[in-house]
Amino acid sequence: MCTVVLLRRPQHEWPMIVGANRDEMASRPWKPPARHWPDRPEVVAGLDVLAGGSWLGLNDAGVVAGILNRHGTLGPAAGFRSRGELVLEALDHHDAAEAVRALRHLEPRTYRPFNMIVADNRDAFWLKHADTTGASGIAVTPIPEGISMLTAGELDDAESGRIRHYHPLFLAAKPPDPERGDCKAWETLLASTEAAPEEGPSGAMRFLTDQGFGTVSSALIALPKPSLDARKPRFRFASWLPKPEPWREVSGR
Repeated sequence: MCTVVLLRRPQHEWPMIVGANRDEMASRPWKPPARHWPDRPEVVAGLDVLAGGSWLGLNDAGVVAGILNRHGTLGPAAGFRSRGELVLEALDHHDAAEAVRALRHLEPRTYRPFNMIVADNRDAFWLKHADTTGASGIAVTPIPEGISMLTAGELDDAESGRIRHYHPLFLAAKPPDPERGDCKAWETLLASTEAAPEEGPSGAMRFLTDQGFGTVSSALIALPKPSLDARKPRFRFASWLPKPEPWREVSGR
């Protein structure tokens, strides 16, 4: 159950902030965000070594894309394409709206159910493929201003213990300040092992089960508004498994 936290504030100098945790089997190989794809030199994203796609990335045009499994759909399955391909397909486009127009016409039966976010410094969208038959297609919902959270269910899902516990904490936290390099409050929340008692350890933002499933990494991406001062997006990343490594700026930015 991966987690994405979005802060949309269209009039701000940094109108889009994305925080993301990747939950996966610790044994599944991966590489941290970089320019891994020679045929896509404009893409900086984490590499899923097993399937060749990504779970979260950013392109040089300032488009962010991330993929999350829906409930009960962890891992690959015979007869389906990797959902990580969709992140790369979204990052082939120069703005979020253009990417979504292309993605919404995909054949959903090709993929296991997913949630996806696609955003830039103007727009943000939630793409939902929840029907295993593909009959309902891919639903697209604009993400509103303010703080939103997404896991394996619905946007701001009241059924998610993680969202119920952490949404108010993100609302109360100091937002990242990319200008000054101050992202401490959000980094602390993304790394938190605190969970509501009734949820158990997996209700935390960062956890590890006895079966080896847990939070592999965290990321923070901040997008500046269009301007003449040539400010660039900020991309920060921390690895938790197989061993914790400190937050760092992603190279290639």
